[in-house]
Amino acid sequence: MEYVYGIIIIVGLYVVLATSFNLIIGYGGLVSIAHPVFFALGAYTSAVLSRDFGVPVLLAMFAGMVVAVVASVALTLPTLRVSGDYLLIASIGFQLGLLEVIKNLRFTGGPGGFTNIPPFLIRDFGRESYVILVLAVTIAVVLLVRLIARSDYGRAMSAMRDDEQAFASVGRDAMWMKIVIFGLGSGIAGFAGALYAHYYRFITPEQFEILQSAAILTMVVVGGVRTTWGPVVGALLLQALPQALTFLHLPPSVLGPIQGLLFTGLVLVFMFVRPQGLVPAENVWRDRTPRSRTGEGG
Repeated sequence: MEYVYGIIIIVGLYVVLATSFNLIIGYGGLVSIAHPVFFALGAYTSAVLSRDFGVPVLLAMFAGMVVAVVASVALTLPTLRVSGDYLLIASIGFQLGLLEVIKNLRFTGGPGGFTNIPPFLIRDFGRESYVILVLAVTIAVVLLVRLIARSDYGRAMSAMRDDEQAFASVGRDAMWMKIVIFGLGSGIAGFAGALYAHYYRFITPEQFEILQSAAILTMVVVGGVRTTWGPVVGALLLQALPQALTFLHLPPSVLGPIQGLLFTGLVLVFMFVRPQGLVPAENVWRDRTPRSRTGEGG
């Protein structure tokens, strides 16, 4: 059962990552690929605080989320004032630079990784308790993003994304909205990183590099950008299929290339066959009032 629990947990965490990334790049229209670095900040912050400073694990997890939010503000403030393209460039440099810093710091374990991270819940209540925790967080994040997207704030996000100048012309602050969107998505990723660290109890900088950015982006694109269930479907598909291949008992020298071809093939297929993803985006501007109640025909 531990293998099954591990699959459920990693799929749940990637659903959280893909959903929070969809909030940034999909609903917010902010082009960034630095999502894994906030995942890393949450993981390392919680791990260091709980192991080296004796901070209670749950408190350390929330501290990891706060650090991710602060780092997101530090990234967005100097870049969003110029152009969205600068955010993409800055996010690449921010991710690569911060990972190099982590690799060269002694208290993070350097390139060898950070070990002996205190577990959470498992010792007292078993692995089932952690599965329940991750599933609860996953459901809460999906519902939160759905609520935001369908609210008046979500419509304002869509307006800002589609025409920022028109949005600003009616007196709305696009800069502040971008910071909030980016901070919320990054904070969720940081909390997911803390959950990851305290389950696997070992983290290395290589787990948060550019390849992770590509994986999370693929989950959103394949599932469907600007949808509630698209990132969920994309994460399930792109995490469950490689796990299913392991039951073929192929040697690692064969299994690795097959998994790589699987990801590449899926991206190519969806680029040409279904660019909108598996789950089509909904129109947030549609009239929600039934026509029968408005006296209109049809």
